[in-house]
This record gives sequence, structure tokens and C-alpha cells, in this order.
Amino acid sequence: MNTEEVNPHLTTQIVVSYVRHHRLGPDQLSDLITSVHRAIGQLGQPVEPEDVRTPAVSVRRSVHRDYVICLDCGYRGKTLRRHISTRHGLSRDEYLRRWGLRSNHPLTAPAYSERRSTLAKSLGLGRKPIALAATSPAPALTDANPRRTRKSRPASKSVGAATETAARPTPARKRQSRARIASPSG
Repeated sequence: MNTEEVNPHLTTQIVVSYVRHHRLGPDQLSDLITSVHRAIGQLGQPVEPEDVRTPAVSVRRSVHRDYVICLDCGYRGKTLRRHISTRHGLSRDEYLRRWGLRSNHPLTAPAYSERRSTLAKSLGLGRKPIALAATSPAPALTDANPRRTRKSRPASKSVGAATETAARPTPARKRQSRARIASPSG
């Protein structure tokens, strides 16, 4: 459909309906009328395909050991994440989608990644400190309150106290039971 053949009353009805439900400034009204008129004129016409992008280098040659190359402009760097966001305004996912790349396509040079990984491992990142793990006993083997000490009670106290003392295991019994758990034969 040609834009010259568009019925102006149809454009008016659409614009009036839109303005009833949305707030627009006076300067935005002319843009709205123009865009609605153009959209109606393009109805029934085939959609123009987007221009096919050609990468600066082939995808295969974009990843080298020491650097990676931006497919948009040919920039070489150790990492592309900041470059594509500042220079091209794209996120990682948008960049990968734009060029039809897999989600595991590297945006960081492999040598740089290895160097950072070995540095992190040498600093002990991602692990518990070795000194704490070796010196701290297992939580199941410690008493709930290490400050509390048991004193033996004289047998002459009330009967309730004697049965309470007998019901609680003594430290010697605990050591004995741990020794049985530790040895596989007993």
C-alpha cells in the first residue's frame, strides 16, 4: 500500500484513540502522526531484511592464545567484555546473539584466563585456609560447652542427684565410645 493512498481518517482515528489513553507532549504529537501514517502505508508490503553483517575477522580467527578480536570493529585485547559494552553498547549475550555465536564462545584470551586462574589458586582463593582446617577439631567430637567442667558429687546427697549423675555419661565413657567408633574391628 502506498502512503499517498492512505486514508487520513484512519490515521486520525488511531492517533485519537492512542492519545485518549496516553499522555503526550505537543512536540511528540507530530512524530506520532507521522509514524502511524507510515506504518499504515507499509501494511501488506514485504519486510525489508536487515543488512547482513560481515565480521572484521572470521569467527575461527577471532580467538588467539594471547588475545581475542572483536567481530564488530577488529579491536584486539585480552578481554572483550568491557570493550563491547562501552564501544558498541552491547551486553555479552547481545554480542553473542548478534554474531550467532555459542554461549561458551570465549570473550577472554585463553592465556589470560589461565594466568588469572593460577594466580587465584596460589593466593588460596575459593578454598578454606589450610591452617584453620588442620587445627580445628571435628564438631561432633567436642563438647557443647568446653568451659564447663564436671565435678564429682558426694554420694551422701539426695537420691535424685545420684540418679542424675548416673544418667550422664562420664568423660571416660565418651572417650571409650569414641575409641570403639574409630577402630573398625570393635
